[in-house]
Amino acid sequence: MKPDASRPPDPSTRPHWNVSSIRPERLRELSLVLMIVLAVVIFALLVENLLSGTFFVRVTSGLAIIAILAAAQTIVVVTRNIDLSVGSIVGVSAYMTGHFLGDHATAHPLAAVALAVGIGCILGLVNGTLVAYGRVPAIIVTLGTLALYRTMLIEYANAKNITVDTLPQWLPDFSRAVLVRIGGIDVRLTFAIAIAVIFVLQFVLGRLRWGRWLYAVGSNPDAALQVGIPVQRVVLSAFVVCGGLAGLAGFMFLVRFGTITVFAGGGLELASVAAAVVGGVSTLGGSGTLVGALLGATLIGLLNQSLLRVPEVSEFWRDAILGVLILVAVVGDMLLRRRLNGRGVSGSSRGSSADGAPGIESIRNA
Repeated sequence: MKPDASRPPDPSTRPHWNVSSIRPERLRELSLVLMIVLAVVIFALLVENLLSGTFFVRVTSGLAIIAILAAAQTIVVVTRNIDLSVGSIVGVSAYMTGHFLGDHATAHPLAAVALAVGIGCILGLVNGTLVAYGRVPAIIVTLGTLALYRTMLIEYANAKNITVDTLPQWLPDFSRAVLVRIGGIDVRLTFAIAIAVIFVLQFVLGRLRWGRWLYAVGSNPDAALQVGIPVQRVVLSAFVVCGGLAGLAGFMFLVRFGTITVFAGGGLELASVAAAVVGGVSTLGGSGTLVGALLGATLIGLLNQSLLRVPEVSEFWRDAILGVLILVAVVGDMLLRRRLNGRGVSGSSRGSSADGAPGIESIRNA
């Protein structure tokens, strides 16, 4: 029997939409976008010429480094670990790459990138081996290697700095290279590379088996082991990739600043953790997205650059605001998890985690 076209549709058959139907990670990303927009509006009223192209370049130049490190930290945190040595890896890779370019001015830029990434992978391999096979807690391992890698850099540098005049001319030109100009806003090549890397990695985490393994290991390592996932190799690979990304961030650090001291990259470990956690990556493992980490890095970079232009806010208060953001993000994540658990949303019942990451059953059936 054909439906009567003259009869109005039954309201009960219409699709319903509400906030509770949105996946949790999308809610976090949406809330971050709203916070970024709100921050721009507030600081535009407080700071003169905030919406200028110059300010955009300053934010995105720093964001290219922090976003890459946030992605690196996310990959490790998803597996229920943490890497506190990323700042030291940035310093080591930036200095050693700069030293190499000083001695080999005709080296191809891709060779410099490969060297920086390779150095990061080796240092990440040390971290991953101790965590995955030595079974030492990640926070202890990386806290130790944070100091160890920095000491290695101090000994290697022998009280000498890398300066711009010792580097090939293409390096400062690379930092100023503009990919596209929209109105008075320049989108620089380094920023575009960072965004491309993050979206490629997001595809890997969401679509490829290795990415699903990361979420499975972070959600429940014992269950992942029972279904045949090589947990130790997955954790090791996460630290290697994290180190490689930190090496890439080291190259970008060299490109941006040119002058590199033995203290290069110091403090970036806090910024990377903050960006990942503020972006919705759970410290309990098994959930989070690289897009969320990118938004978290954007918010932090925007706040840092904006607060620099507010004379009443000292550097100590800027650090305090960053700490408050971390606390708010962690507490918000815990409250969201409790609410989802109260509604009966769980990875075991749906074959996926509450944040949309693949569950153990979906990994088994993949």
